[in-house]
Formats: sequence, C-alpha cells, structure tokens
Amino acid sequence: MIELENVAYSYGFGSNELLTDLSLQLSPGSFHFLTGPSGSGKTTFLKLCYGALIPTAGRIQLFEQDLYMMNRDSIAMSRRRIGVVHQDCQFLDHLTVQDNISLPLSISGEGKLADMNNLKDLMGWVGLTKRADAFPAELSGGERQRAALARAVVMSPDVILADEPTGNIDWEMSQRLLHLLVELNRMGKTVMIATHDMSLIRAAKTLVQARVLRISNRRLQLAGADL
Repeated sequence: MIELENVAYSYGFGSNELLTDLSLQLSPGSFHFLTGPSGSGKTTFLKLCYGALIPTAGRIQLFEQDLYMMNRDSIAMSRRRIGVVHQDCQFLDHLTVQDNISLPLSISGEGKLADMNNLKDLMGWVGLTKRADAFPAELSGGERQRAALARAVVMSPDVILADEPTGNIDWEMSQRLLHLLVELNRMGKTVMIATHDMSLIRAAKTLVQARVLRISNRRLQLAGADL
C-alpha cells in the first residue's frame, strides 16, 4: 500500500538530513506505532507517507504508484485513500462539528444521501451524536480528537495515519481513542500511530498485534519484539 525504500529527507538545499535510509512497507491490515523523541522526525515521516513531502533521496510508492511519477491530481486521488489525524487538529470555527467532519465529502463532491446517512453512524461511533450541532470552540480536548478521527475516516480510507492523537487528552480518553483505532484495524484498515506515550503502546498489547518502530539517529529501527 505505502512503501518507502532507502528514503532520506532534508529541509533546504545543503542542510543536514533529518531522516536517512528509511525503508518500510505498510501492508494491508497492519498496525504500527512510531516512536522517538520530540524533533526526531515523526511528523515528517508521516508526511512522507501521505505524499505531503517529497523525499530528497530514495523511493516512495503510494498504492503501487511511484511518487516521483505522480502528478498533483494523482497524488490527491491517492490521498483520498489515506486518513490523517493531525497533531494540532484544525477546524473551521464557523461550521458545526458535523459540517467539519463531513467537509471532505463536500469538497470531493461525494456528499450523497447515503454518505450523509453513514455520517450519522460515524458520529455515533465516535460518541459525538449529541454534539453534532456544537461549534469547535465548544468542544473539549477529547471531543476535538474524536472529531478529528471521524473527519479522517469519513471517506473510508484504506490507511489511517495518526500524529500524537492522544497528546493533549487524559488517560481515559486516550484509551477510548485507542480502542477506536483498533476497531478500524479490525475492519481491515492499515493504522500507524506516531506517539511518545509508551503507556499507550503497552496498553495496546492486549488489543492488537502491532509493530513498534523508533526513529533514532535519523534512522528507522524496530523497537524490540512485536507487541
């Protein structure tokens, strides 16, 4: 689905590489955690995975297409198959929670009646049915993260990439969000969670078989045995 081969990335010509010699294959239905200290390049790695950044060396394939050979439209089409939960999730303040979540459907022109019915189910799945008409400023941190997850999966993507999705919420809400991501994986979705929270990774041990990867010294390493 997404494959990186000897990938490197640096910001600006002549600057030191932030990431180097990265190779990874995200296969269908797999579950990965990505760890590493702040500033190690976790967010950059995720951006490479969904085509928001172009590597300075190496090769990336998105759904069997070489990223270097893809034009802007084909990258956009591939990104419809990838749901991203951003670290600092942004919403349009003048739109309700439901309208923010359904925004990708509206932009893509897929806001059909069937999709809107599925939207109601999705709102219920993340526990936001009663907050559908609220505005972003009225949401708690946990509600915002659940809304961000719902927006990321509203197009039914094949891959979900979550960047520190539990960074600003309490432990109970972190567990709820983890369970939602595990449910998506059991539905056949490929999931990668970037996090520095080792407690979250340990909690996942009883829920899912996952690989734990770590960015260290600019390289990607397997952080011990699979969970």
